[in-house]
Amino acid sequence: MAVRIRLARMGRHKRPFYRMVVSDSESPRDGKFIEILGTYDPLGEEAVVKIQEDRAIHWLNKGALPSDTVKSIFKKSQLFKQASEQKAS
Repeated sequence: MAVRIRLARMGRHKRPFYRMVVSDSESPRDGKFIEILGTYDPLGEEAVVKIQEDRAIHWLNKGALPSDTVKSIFKKSQLFKQASEQKAS
């Protein structure tokens, strides 16, 4: 079972709001998931990102692959740096 960290769309028409979830790579975008890691709200002056960093690092160290969008969010929040430091120690 390949595990992915990706965004699941929530919200109403033309007002997207996303949950960052860990799910099986074969499940649909808004379908079954394993765990919710945080939220991402792209609307507004600045995008609002809330991540449970300890759980995200846990899943990255277990081999979960982030989607392209989640990867860029993690880079902006320097989560990959924290994950590599934690893995090294």
